[in-house]
Amino acid sequence: MLPLRTEFGCVPAVDSIYHLALMQNSLQQDYVKGQLISVEISDAAEVEKCFGRLENGVAVFVRGPVAVGDLVEAEVYKIKKRFLEARLVRVLEPASHRVDPPCTVFGICGGCKWQHISYEEQLRLKKKLVSDALEHLGGFADVPVHETLPGLDPYGYRNKVDFSFSDKRFLLPEEVGSSPVRQENFALGFHAPLRYAKVIDIEECHLATPAMNQILSLIRQFALERALTAHSTKTHEGYLRHLVIRESHSSGAVMVNLVTQTYEESIMQALGEALVDSLAPREVTLVNNITTRQSQVAFGEEEKVVVGTGVITESLLGLTFSISANSFFQTNTRQAEVLVKEVLKAAQLAPEDVVYDLYSGTGSFSLTMASICHAVLGVEVIENAVVDAQSNAVQNGISNCLFRQLDMKDFQKKLPELKMWGEPRVVVTDPPRAGMHPKAVRGLCELGAERVIFVSCKPASLARDARILCEEGPYRLTEVTPIDMFPQTAHIEVIAVLERDPARCG
Repeated sequence: MLPLRTEFGCVPAVDSIYHLALMQNSLQQDYVKGQLISVEISDAAEVEKCFGRLENGVAVFVRGPVAVGDLVEAEVYKIKKRFLEARLVRVLEPASHRVDPPCTVFGICGGCKWQHISYEEQLRLKKKLVSDALEHLGGFADVPVHETLPGLDPYGYRNKVDFSFSDKRFLLPEEVGSSPVRQENFALGFHAPLRYAKVIDIEECHLATPAMNQILSLIRQFALERALTAHSTKTHEGYLRHLVIRESHSSGAVMVNLVTQTYEESIMQALGEALVDSLAPREVTLVNNITTRQSQVAFGEEEKVVVGTGVITESLLGLTFSISANSFFQTNTRQAEVLVKEVLKAAQLAPEDVVYDLYSGTGSFSLTMASICHAVLGVEVIENAVVDAQSNAVQNGISNCLFRQLDMKDFQKKLPELKMWGEPRVVVTDPPRAGMHPKAVRGLCELGAERVIFVSCKPASLARDARILCEEGPYRLTEVTPIDMFPQTAHIEVIAVLERDPARCG
């Protein structure tokens, strides 16, 4: 009997169709919402849940900070035909690899959800999540998945952190029902899970650097002293909207991007002076993005550089990259070097090769490949990133890279124009979490490069896109390498190698 396909992947098969029918009836009759159950966690699942079975064989997905091997008490909140969904109430017997998380808001904040799991176990689980997605969602049963390459810094590794302001502070459990409650109408931190109107006031993020946490504290104090209003997702009023902090791993320079509803010159000048004084002798740049959009995105319709140049520079494998407020750069600099080295190894470039780099960002892959191949064409939709990539090529003295602004949904129809740059033997693609646009995947099939290096930050998206490339295109998936760019979280970066199959090319 085939496993049952669900939104989480596959539930292990039951013994028979008769047993399944009995179990479905039992779920409706024997369980109610709010019921407490005891279940041993046997596996990690997608959507940041874990999986276990009750003694009678009923499948349960448990939400919350649980670990494989835990025996937990959980509260049923959803009854499906084939499984239950429940929330963690308490851990009855902890797994051997459970550890104490350092964060004071762990389990409340939606960020680092794996702090309670030993790092060795995190690496094992991430490899398994990749293997499971490829097998159950992509149909790849026997592709070699290498061991997960560990992160060099388990904490404090991020070079960029996005915080949000809100006029509704999420109350911590110990504050509920207490009086008085501090500063309910102002918060600076992260959105509470599934509570997008409310923000948890964060005093320290353990994935951020000490300088980033210093800036976070300074801006909170600055805003409260001047009674600056935080944005409301209900009324869409309020001055302060987002705070994005970047720090260069190589130079220590910092960029503060404050996203506001309006431009207030005197406030920005005062903040700029406070940042420069507090962070001296660091190089500081302050950028103010202004937006009136209702969407909760840290991009502005207008950008003003208040202090500094509006960019910071980062070094990667001997190259220098300029990064502006709204351009993409890998958020873990040290691990980005590991990632780029693995991409170069997988690409197996020759001096005569032409390479296409899709979703090229600021050019971290393109520019590192340029020195060992004939030419690279980078394709990117964000204009600022294209400008930064071109600037990065100039400042590194690289002349065999061309960057083109293009929405990837138009990739297939633009192929004749792109091919004027040369027919690629190798394509590197690094799409966002949602994966490649379907038209871009089919354009990649049509292009028929000899080798495709697919970099993905979501195994499910990789499995879907790789399946299309192998079923509709001339490719076979030959190897996969997970790289842990995001320790303490369930996220995993993956490098997949797809090779053109001569038997399918006529």
